[in-house]
Amino acid sequence: MTDQTTSDIVVDADPGVIMAVIADFPSYPSWATGVKEAKVVELDEFRARAVEVQFVLDASPIRDTYTLGYRWDGDRAVEWNVTQPGAMVKGIDGAYLLEPLGDGRTRVTYRLAVDVSIPLLGMLRRKAEKVIIETALKGLKKRVESPSA
Repeated sequence: MTDQTTSDIVVDADPGVIMAVIADFPSYPSWATGVKEAKVVELDEFRARAVEVQFVLDASPIRDTYTLGYRWDGDRAVEWNVTQPGAMVKGIDGAYLLEPLGDGRTRVTYRLAVDVSIPLLGMLRRKAEKVIIETALKGLKKRVESPSA
């Protein structure tokens, strides 16, 4: 999957704070729409970050369980892809890229390409990816800027 949908948002926090929220997979159900469970399957003990996470998704019409593998680049970027597909989710390639802007602000760019088992026209797939990205970025921003939310 080479065609990715991309969007970004500016968050009032340093990259390390944002990446800590991104890396806290068990908290995803409280801020990531549609994620019912995110269970760390494998942890890189040295870096204390997940390298494999199983997700239970309930984002109508897609209800599925799949596993993603993660590659971390410090507090600058994290990329992921499907390591164990689900019944509907066949592939996901994604990334968060963090760019410090100064004054405690960071641009967060989210890239995503999704492959599902149901046929979708390219235009509909892009629209679905755009909704996923926008929802995720807004949820991340809210979670980082008001952690008690």
